[in-house]
Amino acid sequence: MFTGIVEEVGTVNKISPRKDLVILEIEAKKILEDVQRGDSIAVDGVCLTLSEKKPKTLVFEVMNYTLKNTTLGYLKVMQKVNLERSLKIQDRISGHFVLGHIDCIGLIRKRAYQGGNLYFEILIPKESMKYCLPKGSVAVDGISLTIAKTTAYTFTVYILPCTLENTTLFYKNPSSKVNIEFDILAKAVLNIKK
Repeated sequence: MFTGIVEEVGTVNKISPRKDLVILEIEAKKILEDVQRGDSIAVDGVCLTLSEKKPKTLVFEVMNYTLKNTTLGYLKVMQKVNLERSLKIQDRISGHFVLGHIDCIGLIRKRAYQGGNLYFEILIPKESMKYCLPKGSVAVDGISLTIAKTTAYTFTVYILPCTLENTTLFYKNPSSKVNIEFDILAKAVLNIKK
């Protein structure tokens, strides 16, 4: 489990396809301090298991299912990714509960400023809009954000300068694909109503 507070932006060093998976190597610094083989690490919001720790690199085995259903299948060497270590019981929860289980891939439709504030408008499948509650939480590439408004097919999130400077949102533009995970509490409540 994660909080959606990105700890570091890493760089994809190597992508090595195998028969049923891909070996993904990511250069990191801070994340390497306190991890070991078998730990869960969110990579652009996707919960992955660390298979090997090298001096400057995290190594993951990524299954084809994960590649097909997240933006990890679109990664390129030298691309930046958001990294977060899993939550410790005694940690503060500064964002919201993020599981690292991606619900869908979104498409950034707009990156613009309103009143000096940066916002992103993100297109998602219509059937997923039921989980988008104004003032509710959403994880975009593993970043805990608040939904400002919604339409029939999109939701809007405003981005603080600190978040822009310390995550991969700095590199995102219209037509960028992003991993979306809806708030587990919203999903649970809506599923109870069924």
